[in-house]
Amino acid sequence: MNKLPAAIGFGGDASYEAVTRRNDALTNEPRPSIFRQYLRVAMRWRRYIIGSIVTCLLLGIVITFLMTPMYKATITLEIARESNRIVNIQGVQQEASEGDQEFYQTQYGLLKSRALAERVAAQTGVVDDPAFFEMFSVKPSDSTVGSSGRYTAKGRQERQRAAGAILLANLKVVPARASRLVEINFSSPNAELSAKVVNAWSSNFIALSLERRYDATSYARHFLEERLSQLRARLEASERALVSFASRVKILDVPGENGGASRPLIAQDLSDLNQELARATAARIQTQSQSEEAARAGGATMEALTNGAINALRQRRAELAANYQKLMIQFTPDYPAAREISAQLATIDRAITREEKRVSSSFGTSLRTAVSRESALRERVDGLKEDVLSLRRRSIQYNIYQREVDTNRSLYDGLLSRYKEIGVASGIGVNNISIVDLAEVPKSPSSPRLLLNLLLAVIVGTIIGAAIAYILEQSDETITDPAEAERLIGLPLLGVIPKLIGAEPIDMLRDPKSELVDAYLAVTTNLSFSTGAGIPPTMAVTSTRAAEGKSTTSLSLAVLLARSHKRVLLIDADMRSPSVHRLLDLPNKVGLSNYLAGDNAALDAINHIGMFNMDVMTTGPLPPNAAELLSGNGFKNLLDRLSERYDHVVIDSPPVVGLADAPLIASQVDSVIYAVESHGIRFTMVKIALGRLTAAHAQTLGIVVTKFEAKKAQYSQNYDYGYSYGDRSDTSAR
Repeated sequence: MNKLPAAIGFGGDASYEAVTRRNDALTNEPRPSIFRQYLRVAMRWRRYIIGSIVTCLLLGIVITFLMTPMYKATITLEIARESNRIVNIQGVQQEASEGDQEFYQTQYGLLKSRALAERVAAQTGVVDDPAFFEMFSVKPSDSTVGSSGRYTAKGRQERQRAAGAILLANLKVVPARASRLVEINFSSPNAELSAKVVNAWSSNFIALSLERRYDATSYARHFLEERLSQLRARLEASERALVSFASRVKILDVPGENGGASRPLIAQDLSDLNQELARATAARIQTQSQSEEAARAGGATMEALTNGAINALRQRRAELAANYQKLMIQFTPDYPAAREISAQLATIDRAITREEKRVSSSFGTSLRTAVSRESALRERVDGLKEDVLSLRRRSIQYNIYQREVDTNRSLYDGLLSRYKEIGVASGIGVNNISIVDLAEVPKSPSSPRLLLNLLLAVIVGTIIGAAIAYILEQSDETITDPAEAERLIGLPLLGVIPKLIGAEPIDMLRDPKSELVDAYLAVTTNLSFSTGAGIPPTMAVTSTRAAEGKSTTSLSLAVLLARSHKRVLLIDADMRSPSVHRLLDLPNKVGLSNYLAGDNAALDAINHIGMFNMDVMTTGPLPPNAAELLSGNGFKNLLDRLSERYDHVVIDSPPVVGLADAPLIASQVDSVIYAVESHGIRFTMVKIALGRLTAAHAQTLGIVVTKFEAKKAQYSQNYDYGYSYGDRSDTSAR
């Protein structure tokens, strides 16, 4: 919300800067906390909030005592996951999985199924009991009561649906968190009926679970029996066709190794011979390589080098050669020992040569043998290849028959395995649903609960009261908080005036210690600091509308200024509805209107108030054209003349809204003081009125909040006037 332009006070640039700094400070002043704002709103409208709470409490008490007592019976079930079976032995519990939540939600849904409710209604007999329907204020259609006091068979199906709906409406399924336990609660006006229904509900739920399981396995078993019979016939027919074709085309299969697929016998022979051929070829290549190496090395082959006999001869020759070299150091070759060693070396050399030739000749024999074996195997393999190719041409249809047999056998084995599993599942086993605690007949009603209802009533009443307070607060644009008045209006707060109860302003002004005097002393103090030159010589007091306390404000300011030994004149310029002469009990025959009309002698008719030591000029006769009188130079000339005689001239101005008088007066005085009635005037109207004064170039110093009730606004600690000690001569008046 935008503020109005800042007021410019009397005293030139210094006063202007002071007021500007004050208004800037208002803009940056921290607002109360949210909690304090809410507390203020709650305390302001506490009557509505308390009234709402009390009303809701009374309604809660009445409704509680009018409610029918309800008795709640509870049974506890354990719902486990489906159990695994090992050779018809049950009880191995499955581990928790992601599907647990889905499983348990399904079970909770089944617990509240319509079929289960109607089954319980039929079993407990409530479907034919008129008292049951009366208990829940339901009247079955198309039903008549027989001589036995129960319904006849007519309309039983419709009653069963209605009874099931009633049971479902009063039943609650409450799962226990982080467990397999679940509670089933049923409430009714009859305690025995509640226990009977909830026990029947659990037993029928278990029975329905077993029935669903048996029905499902029974259907699956019959279906699989039919399919197995069909697949068995197809498998037998395909096997007979396969054997017949194999006999006709002479295809003989042998079983595969390690349970592998069977294969034709000729293919097995070809595989074996092909492996033998590969080994023979490798042996031939190795023998041929050795033979070629021996031919190139002239006998110094690897075999010769590794032959044991040759190596022994070579070692003996090396020893003899070493001995011969030792003898040659001292003797000649003709030495007898040297000749003997030389003969031995020649013998050994001949033996080594013979042995190397023998080894070389053996390579040729081995090579011829390897080549002959390889050729024989290759001829046999080539012959078998022709036979295998012929077999493959004949095996195309055979493979078709074989695939059909394999497919039929796979389908048959899968269905047979499933059939055996269903056979185990359909056997008698442990049910996955069990009763933990049966329901007992409740001894006391579970509802209504008086304390809970009263608590809810208080909560609802508080919410309604808060909503009412919020609406009233938002729709109320009056000034309730003096501190907020500065922010909303955009002018400094000069003072807060308490509301007078049981006393007249003139009586309060006589007492220097009265609350009214204290309040206006604060106003005069703030006025003395509002401008650079102190309190302005001429100032007008106005308000938005009549009866906002402007006349009391102007009178009080004049009285307090006079008490400070100042020459003060109070002018009643409200020539529409004057009130100063009534407050001071003065005559009003001659006054301001006479002077403005041209009668200068009116200045001699100024009244002197001895008890306050000040002068007062009343309005005089009410003119028909007050605005015209104020628009001339007469009022300005009057102020100039009076300013020479008095230190301060206080003017009680007419209200701003609807009249042109106040802007005319405000434009001719040094400053304006604006009175705002607390809890009485909307601040939007105040801003509109101040806008008119601003347009008239009025210098508004600030606002005075009047008729303020501290206790009503919950600000007694911040805005409390008066003394708590000392002699009080006029306490009865306040």
